[in-house]
Amino acid sequence: MRWAPPESRSRYAIRDHIEANLDPVKDHQEIAFLSTCYDFPWDTQHALELALFRVFGIAKGTPLLVQTGEFLQRTQKRYDDTVLILSEMLENGYDSERGRAALRRMNRQHGRYAIPNDEYLYTLSTFIFEPIRWNERFAWRALLDKEKLAAYHYWKQVGTLMNIKDIPPSYEAFERFNLDYEAEHLRFSEDNRKLAVATRDLVLGWALPRALWPLGAPVLHAMIDDRMLDAVGLPRPPPGLRGLVQGALRARGPLLRAMPRRRSPRLLTQLRNRTYPDGYRIEDLGAR
Repeated sequence: MRWAPPESRSRYAIRDHIEANLDPVKDHQEIAFLSTCYDFPWDTQHALELALFRVFGIAKGTPLLVQTGEFLQRTQKRYDDTVLILSEMLENGYDSERGRAALRRMNRQHGRYAIPNDEYLYTLSTFIFEPIRWNERFAWRALLDKEKLAAYHYWKQVGTLMNIKDIPPSYEAFERFNLDYEAEHLRFSEDNRKLAVATRDLVLGWALPRALWPLGAPVLHAMIDDRMLDAVGLPRPPPGLRGLVQGALRARGPLLRAMPRRRSPRLLTQLRNRTYPDGYRIEDLGAR
């Protein structure tokens, strides 16, 4: 393993190691790996799933996403390809052999389309700030400032390797960009709705039979703010359900704090995958 965790079984061993020994600029890859794969694997995964909905709320970019057909006709494959490419870089390092191969594959996929730089920037910002915002509401411990800064420096470097221009020069500046961009561009369109419904139904299908999707959908909607629901054309949840769902998520905290820390990382590249049950090659990820 490239980045070994501390030996201690203390629930706070990862946090204490990062605080005492690591630098958010120089060690941003190690911090991102330890934080994501040891302390917050479930939280990060679900925060990034919801981050998709935020991208789908930007009406100026969704016509292209609908036009490609990937999110509507091959939703599971498109999701799995994205997760695996990003996980190859996070779990192995974007400067490792597999990380570089994943980055090349991602750049080749994006190079097929004329995507404006500001849309790249916004998507990149959601990878930083949506997990941080999720953790502030639901995680079992607070993120360190070092972890937040490391997330910024990690994704800033990935963005640089993707040839994204004008990445804001600080964590605070990028957060301002994220908020200002949403204030200007979050608008409903039918394309937004199509993408959001396809992704919502994909997530529901992982846990429920189709007959129960109408019952599960409001629960999922309760994890998304009203402004975003309006932008993607999904109905707001019934009164009180948002508090119930979010309260249940917050109730995980005391239970997790009482448990020993994870002894091995949760690596998405090593888990059984719905699209690639027999394994995958990086060069096969993405559209043909």
